[in-house]
Amino acid sequence: MAEARPAPASRHAPLRTAPGSGRSPAGTRLPAGRRTDAGPRTGRPPALREGVSAPAAWPGLVGRSGECERLGDLIAATVAGRSQVLVVRGEAGIGKSALLRFLAHRATGCRVARAAGVESELEMAFAGLHQLCHPFLDRLPALPGPQREALGTAFGLRPGGPPDRFLVGLAVLTLLSEVAEERPLVCVVDDVQWLDQASVQALEFVARRLAAEPVALVLGARGTGDGPPFARVPQLVVGPLADDDAASLLRSAVPGALDPRVRDRVLAECRGNPLALLELHRGASAAELAFGDDAATAGSSLVSRLEQGFAGQLHALPRASRQLLLVAAAEPVGDVRLLQRAAARLGIGEDAVSAAESSGLVELGERVRFRHPLVRSAVRHAATRGELRQVHRVLADVTHPGSDPDRRAWHRAQATVGTDEAVAADLERSAGRALAQGGLASTAAFLERAALLTPDPAQRVRRALDAAQAKVVAGAFDDASALLATARTGPLGEAGRARAELLEAQMRSATSRAEDALPLLLAAARRLEPLDADLARDTYLDALSSALTAGPAGPDVREVARVVREAPPPGAPRSGDLLLEALAVLVTEGYAAAAPVARQAVQAFLRDDPTLDEALRLTPLAASTAVSLWDDASWDALTRRHVAVARESGAVGALPLALGRRLLVPLLAGDLTAANALVQQVRSVEELTGGRTSLALHGEAALAAHRGRSGRDERVVDEALDAVEALLPPDAARSPAGPVGPGATTGATTVHWARAVLCNGLGRYADAVSAAREATAGPLGHGPSSWALAELVEAGARSGDVAAATAALESLSAVARASGAEWALGVAASRRALLCGSRAAEELHREAVDRLAGTRVQVELARARLLYGEWLRREGRRVDARAQLRTAHEAFAAMGAEAFAERARRELQATGETVRRRAVETAAELTAQEAQVARLAARGHTNSEIAAALYISPRTVEWHLRKVFGKLGITTRRDLWRSPLAADRVPT
Repeated sequence: MAEARPAPASRHAPLRTAPGSGRSPAGTRLPAGRRTDAGPRTGRPPALREGVSAPAAWPGLVGRSGECERLGDLIAATVAGRSQVLVVRGEAGIGKSALLRFLAHRATGCRVARAAGVESELEMAFAGLHQLCHPFLDRLPALPGPQREALGTAFGLRPGGPPDRFLVGLAVLTLLSEVAEERPLVCVVDDVQWLDQASVQALEFVARRLAAEPVALVLGARGTGDGPPFARVPQLVVGPLADDDAASLLRSAVPGALDPRVRDRVLAECRGNPLALLELHRGASAAELAFGDDAATAGSSLVSRLEQGFAGQLHALPRASRQLLLVAAAEPVGDVRLLQRAAARLGIGEDAVSAAESSGLVELGERVRFRHPLVRSAVRHAATRGELRQVHRVLADVTHPGSDPDRRAWHRAQATVGTDEAVAADLERSAGRALAQGGLASTAAFLERAALLTPDPAQRVRRALDAAQAKVVAGAFDDASALLATARTGPLGEAGRARAELLEAQMRSATSRAEDALPLLLAAARRLEPLDADLARDTYLDALSSALTAGPAGPDVREVARVVREAPPPGAPRSGDLLLEALAVLVTEGYAAAAPVARQAVQAFLRDDPTLDEALRLTPLAASTAVSLWDDASWDALTRRHVAVARESGAVGALPLALGRRLLVPLLAGDLTAANALVQQVRSVEELTGGRTSLALHGEAALAAHRGRSGRDERVVDEALDAVEALLPPDAARSPAGPVGPGATTGATTVHWARAVLCNGLGRYADAVSAAREATAGPLGHGPSSWALAELVEAGARSGDVAAATAALESLSAVARASGAEWALGVAASRRALLCGSRAAEELHREAVDRLAGTRVQVELARARLLYGEWLRREGRRVDARAQLRTAHEAFAAMGAEAFAERARRELQATGETVRRRAVETAAELTAQEAQVARLAARGHTNSEIAAALYISPRTVEWHLRKVFGKLGITTRRDLWRSPLAADRVPT
């Protein structure tokens, strides 16, 4: 076994590994002179001596044979090439770290990489991930360019903007996969509960995408396995030792015989916790063992009592040794050379180093390692504030300002008493660097500390508000509230008060109902009007969007729009100002009046180069405006931009919305494969972030409706409808304006529209009328509600409900005239033809085909041809009908729109032409992931390109392709190119 670690520091430093401390690597103390059944006491378990294979469990690891067996099986599976992920969970001291050490020693023939979370680094973005990947960073140049740049930026190895969290995760996956090509890799990460959030997200990404790599990812975490992080991966919950095993471990830990009454008391107190059995009574006198110290333990938690036990061991050490341990505890990186420099600066000699190592509390080898994380806390808690400040001051002095300026700034801050503008300015610069790396939590932590150290009251208020803003964006609302309270104790000024009100409103909007946040948003906007007109209008836009998104149970949208329209106009209108005006006009005057302003806003937004904040906040609204105009080209461009910005900025929370909005674009373009890929990506991102939205559900329903397989797809749509209607208020009446955003009402509208499409495809027109009526009662101008007008016209005309069809056609025509878009005009012409006489109908059918041929909405083009062909057949023009119906059938079949394809096939048969059903059985054998891999490979993409597109490793792509070849009975990519899979467009 070889461990992947940095080069040993002992060649450069006097800090050496001390002789054996009387502990096995499992952490179980073997008393002097005592023997185990496996052999004499040594510095490592007898079973791991040269030439002896490891047993299922270490002799010193009492009562853990089942756990050791599972870990042994995990190693065997990894060596056999099957990736493994496991979370080892349990309370503090239960033996997780000992089991992880057993795993590392059992991994014979594997490469082992280690990392551990540190409580003081919770807010240092990517700190834990850097520990794990550090030994392999020499391979960074071999990664694909975007992955290399993302990981390099995350680790501060290169300048750049916030890295895409998904590219970081994919880069780590690729890196580990490449390392494992040489020999199996075992990644051991302890104390996951103290990992920074950015590292957790990346590791969760890797955990869910390991498939065909010989990589094991094993994580130790406190808890019982029923909560995040890593709640949805395999768990090994480590419980208390059985009574007999606990008694056996206690006998090995306490020299001499114990009175049975004392033994029973100790066992009852420790409750099967191994660390407690080993440590709580270490160093106690015979009297203390016999009678205990009830005052010290009454009412205290096990963790605090364990810390007290370690603190007792600290007191026995020389002062210089305790100081060395404090330096190690205050610098969680574990850099032995840094510790050496600090020790030299403090005058700590070799004797103190040896005494610290001999205590068994710390190992000073290649890295600094405490025997247990609670030792670190005990060391820090045992120190006075003055001692801590001295240690941080020294660490700041020995930390290089060029290579690690942020950690140096943090140490300087911890060493400062009172205020210091120079230190505060350093922290503010560190906050800027942290934000550039996508570390919002780090940004907020640096700014919060900077505010505390700022001497100037006005400057302190500004930094506190900056810190509160970062906390709001990071979702830490309690911390943000505390910082707002701090800011309000200083000289806020009018601008500061307005900003504080805005932050309060943003928190209220994120944590409660929109109607609660709305008054605060309006008040903040009014206060900002004379101070910052642009920010005031941005806030008005947030207020109006909030009112619209609240849905039918929300505030009076028209009243909000009236307030917005009465606000002072901008001097030089920005794209956001135009969007605000378009929304306000839509609500107060209607669609026709709003359309010209909306077109102007969309074009301005496409021309402008928005800031990151504007792009994330306004692009969804601009895309919704484009689709309300039936502007398919702008809709395509804006949804692409939204996905790109969300990915590149690392705004993981915004990505599901971006992908969910994007997936309807390829769907209506007839690329059901691309739409399905985006649905899977939404679900994948939600798994990664632990979030839950209904966007994937809406997209899946729309996809199923266009596929149109009776039974299966209908169940998908019905389940989606049940889910979104459960989110609506029980007394929800339909709103005349409705939400623009992805609220519950909009979701219901989308799914009702999908059901209308499904029923029209299946020829169940009465059901389509009912579903379309529900959808058209939804948000004014929102895509699906307008699209549903076309479904209602078709369903009404086919079912004999001419009144419903005529009313819907009037509304659809009005929208098309106001929009002026080829998409809208083409659809309106196609549906109007269903209610006209013969001569006018043919002209309208031809107009519809001509208009729609120049758009991206190929589904509507195929449907226009189908309706034209159906009309021609009924007119007795079978030859002309065949041309339209054949083209429609081929288009639907290529898309995978089975219901509409079958409808076209039946019409073709009625003209006298025989058409076979397109076989789909072979493709159906492939899983969704295999189908995506196969389609991309068929289009000529390399394994690396496919891996990047689907967030998997190249080795997993190869594994999927082997399965695809076997299922399809082919042997090469050239065979894939000849298959029907190559006809599908690549998902975007």
